Amino acid sequence: MTPAPSAGHRATSGGRTGRPRSPEADRAILDATRAALVELGWGKLTMGDVAARAGVAKTTLYRRWAGKSELVVDAVAALFDEHLELPDRGSLQADIEGVVLQFAALLERPETKTALMAVVAESTRDDALRTRIRSAIVDRQKRLVLLGRERAQQRGELPREEDAATAGRNADLIFDVIAGAVVHRTLVSAEPVGPEWARDFAVLLVAGLGAGPQR
Repeated sequence: MTPAPSAGHRATSGGRTGRPRSPEADRAILDATRAALVELGWGKLTMGDVAARAGVAKTTLYRRWAGKSELVVDAVAALFDEHLELPDRGSLQADIEGVVLQFAALLERPETKTALMAVVAESTRDDALRTRIRSAIVDRQKRLVLLGRERAQQRGELPREEDAATAGRNADLIFDVIAGAVVHRTLVSAEPVGPEWARDFAVLLVAGLGAGPQR
């Protein structure tokens, strides 16, 4: 896969200027953020604590991120970029099973679970944070849906949509169904997502996808 730009780099794409970014510093900051979340929790996490753990000045953090919420979102986004991928497993069902198990394993990590639950809760009161979650995490991970659907269409497992608007709606629905089911089972119901559950879920989803949208 082509390496994705770091979440920290994306955080300042709005036009801040200054010295060139250090990938090593960005990595240290995001690692420190996740470690602090696990140890301290959302409520006690501060920019100062992250800076101390990362071995950088607090001003370095504020040149990159406006506040704690942005920093935590990017720390989570980096995990998703690093740990979610979609190697070709030969069939749509196998591809879905693989990504479901990857996603569930990622959500089971203490730093992911703590960070995701916290920023989602905060975003209910912060429209800008909700937008950032969508752009940094949700929209970026839809690439996996687009890749898997294209492969399935090339194999003849899925029909091609008649127009771009329908294709876009279908991609959104596929993402919502997969992400929603795994998040609910893992974080809300606190039930395991193992190979058997992933297989049953993939069979059910493929049967529905193969039928195509009804109008």
